[in-house]
Amino acid sequence: MLFSLMLQANNIKVSNISLTNLNEPNNWVQVEFDLSWENSWRINAGPSNWDAAWVFIKYRSNSGDWQHATLNTANYVAAPGSTVDVTADGMGAFIYRDSEGSGFLNLENIRLRWDYGGLIDTNDVLDVQIFAIEMVYVPQDAFYVGGTNGTENNKFYTGGLATTNIPYQITSENSITVSNTPNNLYYNNTNGNGGDQMGPIPTNFPKGYDAFYCMKYEVSQSQWVSFFNTLTASQKTENDVTGNTGKNTDAEIIRNGISWPDGALNATTAFNDLPLNYVSNTKSLAYLDWAGLRPMTELEFEKACRGPITPKANEFAWGSANISITPYNIINQGEPNELITNIEPGNGNCNYLDTNGTLIGPKRCGILAASSINNTREESGGSYYGIMELSGNVYERCITVGIPQGRIFTAENGDGNISNTGLANVNTWPTTNEGWGFKGGSYTNQSEYLRVSDRNDASNDFSGSNARIGFRGVRSASN
Repeated sequence: MLFSLMLQANNIKVSNISLTNLNEPNNWVQVEFDLSWENSWRINAGPSNWDAAWVFIKYRSNSGDWQHATLNTANYVAAPGSTVDVTADGMGAFIYRDSEGSGFLNLENIRLRWDYGGLIDTNDVLDVQIFAIEMVYVPQDAFYVGGTNGTENNKFYTGGLATTNIPYQITSENSITVSNTPNNLYYNNTNGNGGDQMGPIPTNFPKGYDAFYCMKYEVSQSQWVSFFNTLTASQKTENDVTGNTGKNTDAEIIRNGISWPDGALNATTAFNDLPLNYVSNTKSLAYLDWAGLRPMTELEFEKACRGPITPKANEFAWGSANISITPYNIINQGEPNELITNIEPGNGNCNYLDTNGTLIGPKRCGILAASSINNTREESGGSYYGIMELSGNVYERCITVGIPQGRIFTAENGDGNISNTGLANVNTWPTTNEGWGFKGGSYTNQSEYLRVSDRNDASNDFSGSNARIGFRGVRSASN
């Protein structure tokens, strides 16, 4: 028996799930489903990239614990007009357009091969969920970190010169020497949160040169609830954002509408499409491990923002130093069509201190793109590659190069499973609150903290959770 469930978030939709073509002698079956989302694209010039759905499957047998399904790179069926890339580790598949185009994408009768092995019996009662997350492909390319003659705090620069205004170019994934000597990477540490100014940055640390996928939006509250509701009781206790390590209430606070009352089996949220806040470092790692993703590094953050373009002074994620200062008027508050009615044409837009308005807190994932008058990077707040809200809304968690606990991080992706106690269990990920930093600013920050090259909190070991900090995941494209 198959109990089909549909996941919908940020206008991505999975429906019509079924099992077909059972191959009992070899212990595999195909999972068939339809997939659609709005504002899909693929372009062959400029960024030369596309958006994609990261699709992975969870199942449980006879109402037991939810498990991650292992996919096979063979025996899949792509819908007409699409490409299916099943990852080598079987954690999931990237599904995207097979040719140039944009707009609504509706894909029917996709099939993925699930190798269930000896983990289930064909007479079991099965529950199957398919999860889909909107991602953006960031191609392999050289790029710059740091700024020019701007005032970004602790920004990267090329060492050994009489100026801190020469950005550093990353041209490979090779080890990087950190030193104020010619042709090496360096940075200042004016506030104690820039880092130890030491190195090297090892070869295995993801520097952003190699291709990777990045979540198009920050993790939403509906995505978190979908994760949380697949956990065991002990795993839920560890990852409860309504508990004393989160917002410490089931009531709405600073636009976090998640509730998990005592005795309730599942959590809910009043704001499906708003970014998650009040989440700690350990909880964000648990979600990424469960989803087969990983944290992004601060070098990948700068690549995701500006691409291969030479840095500009004091630039934001949309590629200029222009920024709106008019408080936003919000309609349809908390709804899937939450919108801004007074976007400034021809100016950079993001949710920060000056524009936050009277509705204090994060705004809907993708609200700027939906509200913009002209479809430009500045008005929509989009990055070079089309990734949204990298400046403002909620802070991005990034792995830092500024302390040893960050530099030992590697590109190892999550394996779909977390520990019995609810923690991520990837060996090369941070096990303490050291190794993290925060980039991109938030709804309550002044504009200088939103700049691409600003490293005011690049090695901040903040250990708690608050309303300003969220996260998003990435995945190495080669794995």
